[in-house]
Amino acid sequence: MVSGALQIAGLIVGGIGMIGTFTVTGMPQWRVSAFIENNIIVFETIWEGLWMHCIRQANIRMQCKVYDSVLALSPDLQASRGLMCAGSVLSFLAFMVAVIGMKCTQCVQSSWRAKGYIILTAGLLFILSGAVELIPVCWVANTIISDFYNPMVNVAQKRELGEALYLGWVAAFCLIAAGAIFCCFCRCCEKTRSYGYSVPTHYPTHSQHLHKKTECSYSKSQYV
Repeated sequence: MVSGALQIAGLIVGGIGMIGTFTVTGMPQWRVSAFIENNIIVFETIWEGLWMHCIRQANIRMQCKVYDSVLALSPDLQASRGLMCAGSVLSFLAFMVAVIGMKCTQCVQSSWRAKGYIILTAGLLFILSGAVELIPVCWVANTIISDFYNPMVNVAQKRELGEALYLGWVAAFCLIAAGAIFCCFCRCCEKTRSYGYSVPTHYPTHSQHLHKKTECSYSKSQYV
């Protein structure tokens, strides 16, 4: 009962991380325009994502345009495209492997030992996808912070951390947490299985000891 609930919890957390990874990959709010110094009244907001950039004017209208070329992006956003796509694929693959290895799933007629290896594979894939997602999110955040405090960068070119970065950290944490749950579950199952298959040591009971002692006394009396 506990093992089934643990699997379901890991699957739900992993599903949240997977959906969050897909959302972060498509969101344009990676870099948000920073309004500093004398910019008190804001008429437009600029969003820069992995696939497009958007301009929102006075909360009335928003226009988005897909990048004409990958070369138009900065190096961190170019690398983030590939890493986020890889993280999305890994998270989806980990989710499907976890569904196949679930205790209540009858997709494959396999032993509990084989399902344990499937669950372990899903856990490792979840951890790998979370690590892959953390790399671009932290890289872009570090670049934004470095440019913000760099006096050589023009004020109009400075950006702030967008909502996609915060959501990316949450999604990566969910993926790593799901992987840890599945790996711990597999480890606990291995320990339980080893305890269950251990052969108990049989010690002679008191009645058996008395029976052997009686037999020994009878055998000695026969020689007398």
